[in-house]
Amino acid sequence: MIDNSLLIAVAPNGARRNYADHPHLPISPKELAYTAARCLEAGAAMLHLHVRDEWGGHTLDARRYRAALKEIESAVGEDMLIQVTSEAAGVYRPHEQVAAVRELEPRCVSIGLREIIPDDTAIDFGASFLAELRERACLVQYILYSVEDIQRYQRFCVEGVIPTSGNLVLFVLGRYDNQQYQESALQEYRAALTQPDNWMVCAFGSQEQRVMSQAIQLSGHVRVGFENNIWLQDGSLAEDNSVLVSLSAQSAREQGRNLATIKDAVAMFGT
Repeated sequence: MIDNSLLIAVAPNGARRNYADHPHLPISPKELAYTAARCLEAGAAMLHLHVRDEWGGHTLDARRYRAALKEIESAVGEDMLIQVTSEAAGVYRPHEQVAAVRELEPRCVSIGLREIIPDDTAIDFGASFLAELRERACLVQYILYSVEDIQRYQRFCVEGVIPTSGNLVLFVLGRYDNQQYQESALQEYRAALTQPDNWMVCAFGSQEQRVMSQAIQLSGHVRVGFENNIWLQDGSLAEDNSVLVSLSAQSAREQGRNLATIKDAVAMFGT
């Protein structure tokens, strides 16, 4: 952690929700740019970006990414780190995910470890890709969905499959189809991470803000937003993503933590 700063990331849309889920879900480049500016103002220094195809479905199309990135960057300048997803979302296979990232050459990307290296037969494939990202100075965040994922991640760090140290990892609590998890889940994830990485958490459902407050207290970092949660704790819909960012920013102030800038965010990734 850097100077006790809290990195707030926002995941404003995800791969699955649409306007029927929330009328203010940002999908178009202009909607995403507007949301990014509001979330930056509310305290987020990082945005986790998904783009959609012409039917509203999940896509990793580089052309659509570039269009969204252009709009967002014009709205936030150099004050927000934009991270693209490589998520499969039931649409892409590992070699297609890798090809999409290679074509886009993003500054920052999230990698679901279990997607790129689904089993040990894919270790060489995954290691080669991750080494390539390091050579390009791409900032990589590793997404971990379970204690077993964390243990596997640490094994890969020791074995050199993951070529960096001190990475920023993301713990995921819950799923789209199962938003129930134990209050102790974050503690279990944190205990499983025995090496000195920076960690962030996202949580599905209306428990999101409770989990974020817990993470802030535990010196972690947080990712909020409509990808994982559209609800306030009282059961009402959040007006927009910036409301969820504001709640974590307020929790940080109450717990004596400063908000990270983009410079802080970049420094939290592996070396």
